[in-house]
Amino acid sequence: MSGKVRGRSAANADSVPGSVSCDERILRDCHNMYIQPDSGLITIAQSVGVTLLPPRKKITVMLMGNHSAGKSSFINWYIEEHIQRTGVAIETQGFTFVTSGRKRESLTGNATLHLYPHFKPLQEFKGVSEYLGTEICTSRQKRFSLVTFVDTPGLVDGDMKYPFDVDQAVLWLGDLCDLILVFFDPMGQALCKRTLNIVEMLNEKHGDRLRFYLSKADEAGGESDRQRVMMQIVQELCKRPGLNKCGFDMPTIYVPNANKPSRCVNQIEEVCRTIEKTINQTVQNTLNSLEKDCELISEAITDTLHNDRQCSVNNRRARCKGCALGLLGFTIPLLMLAALVLGSLSKEMLDLVIGADGTKALSIYLAPVVRAFESVSGEMQLYICGGLVLLSFILLILSRFSSRTKSTLSGKQKRQLQEKLEYVQEVVKSKKKELYEEYLRQSVGDQDMN
Repeated sequence: MSGKVRGRSAANADSVPGSVSCDERILRDCHNMYIQPDSGLITIAQSVGVTLLPPRKKITVMLMGNHSAGKSSFINWYIEEHIQRTGVAIETQGFTFVTSGRKRESLTGNATLHLYPHFKPLQEFKGVSEYLGTEICTSRQKRFSLVTFVDTPGLVDGDMKYPFDVDQAVLWLGDLCDLILVFFDPMGQALCKRTLNIVEMLNEKHGDRLRFYLSKADEAGGESDRQRVMMQIVQELCKRPGLNKCGFDMPTIYVPNANKPSRCVNQIEEVCRTIEKTINQTVQNTLNSLEKDCELISEAITDTLHNDRQCSVNNRRARCKGCALGLLGFTIPLLMLAALVLGSLSKEMLDLVIGADGTKALSIYLAPVVRAFESVSGEMQLYICGGLVLLSFILLILSRFSSRTKSTLSGKQKRQLQEKLEYVQEVVKSKKKELYEEYLRQSVGDQDMN
């Protein structure tokens, strides 16, 4: 791909007041609802043992293909700035993230991973960190403010050695990208086996994210030459079972150049529409995820409060059970002590202490016990007394174990959880509804919203 790219002022990000689009504002607001330090959904979720990830404010679009397929040229055309080097040689030797920001800046590997923490596992691929970079520019052309491009190394066959495992790195990035654009150029490199192998593996898991394009279509000669090149590419793709599917489409694209007019049909705007569609789908998915996460947090808080109430009930039961066993454990030795004391007192002393009627009643009630106790031998009486003492100890031990309780929430903690539940149910869900209505108003009329 060739063609001049119009230069832009470094201050153009702020040149248009109120230039933030509706989609950009929705994604930003959703992201902020997650990351607020005190009332963010991530903080609230952590308090009830739920782990959430904040939604990204931009979609990630990965461009891949053989070297000199026009990946970098397309990025320059899309953002209307000359950010990426282009040429026939292998210009992109590593992974370059191209994103919009407040000022023009270039970041190295460590700074890139700090900016994109979800890409930190790339460090596990030996040698990749030294070949990571980020280009930040101020362009707000098309939908670039909502897109992060990932420009990948040009893929070649043969003895070309990469400083890292490029195949595995591209496959790993494919798991995190929202859209994967595969560029085939018509100059003899389109049938690169390395490219086709990676595409086939990506298709197994992310076939819905893959889009194929015949790039540099204006350099393919006449229409018959382009058709022949496309047939060769399609035939090679169809040889692979995973890529042989219905509805296969490969638009022809090239960077328009006023100095090189071409009669070739240019479907480069189709790429822009694909990116636009992915952005719209991401906005919908983000709003849907926000609702699901609210439900997840609400359910977790409700379960926590319910479990706390159940735990409080179980604690009361445990205390009652422990008290009953403890009381019984103390009652046995007390009765034995009372029997010993009463047995050692004379009848006159008992009459003096509890009265004649009391002494008579006591003798009537205790007579069966006294007779039974006296009917056994002295040795057996010792065994019975020892057994009663042992039973008392066992009851006291059971009382200690039965009265164990589980920790419960304090009144303050329960109030805080209830406030968090109300915040999620009333504030966050209401905000989500407002954002959804704002998003839909871009497409439908007010009469349909009612």
